[in-house]
Amino acid sequence: MRIAFALTGAGHLLRESVQVVEKLAKNHEVTILLSGAACEVLKMYGLYERIERITGGKYRELATDLNQKFSYPITGRLSLGKYDLLIVSPATANTVSKIVYGIADTLVTNAVAQAGKGAVKTYMVPVDIRPGPIDTVLPSKMELSKCKNCKDCVAALACNQGAIIPHAEIDLTKCIGCGLCRNTCPYDAISEGKIITIYMRDIDIENTRKLTSIDEIEIFETPEEILERLI
Repeated sequence: MRIAFALTGAGHLLRESVQVVEKLAKNHEVTILLSGAACEVLKMYGLYERIERITGGKYRELATDLNQKFSYPITGRLSLGKYDLLIVSPATANTVSKIVYGIADTLVTNAVAQAGKGAVKTYMVPVDIRPGPIDTVLPSKMELSKCKNCKDCVAALACNQGAIIPHAEIDLTKCIGCGLCRNTCPYDAISEGKIITIYMRDIDIENTRKLTSIDEIEIFETPEEILERLI
């Protein structure tokens, strides 16, 4: 199959989505589409290089909001029916709301719009799918309760990206999730993979429900369910 796989800037189900991309790329031609937020968040979670490794060549490109500018020419392939399937996983509430109201001003939302015009099936994994709380995983975080305010912050000195603001926080726009800061700090003041509980908004749940009324879009709760469908 020839698949376009789009990722957006949700941390929830992001690692699982990357794992599914890697498995699909072994047997299919997979083009990766990344929203601007996805580029940032993949780096925060240390996953960007895994995406880069599976791309390269015709129909295996790595397309982003940045390199596709404002006209998103690569999405024209979808309107021409050049792909068998478009997958969007994970899909943020922002992406879902834009699709529901016909807004196509990003690479990912434009891809969904063009897929509809080309009668290409779209599988989506919205992160806001059911009411109630969900547990999600955070990227690297500074635990100030453990920070000893060292004069020379070894975590900051170890960070090649300059992402550590000593005794304060981590600049996640610079973080690449390499783990050097966590491994270096002798007081375990840097955490990674901390689980927190977040709550779904009613409006986001409702927008996800509206997706089901759009032709050629099918909703899944996890990226693994998509993989099972395709095997």
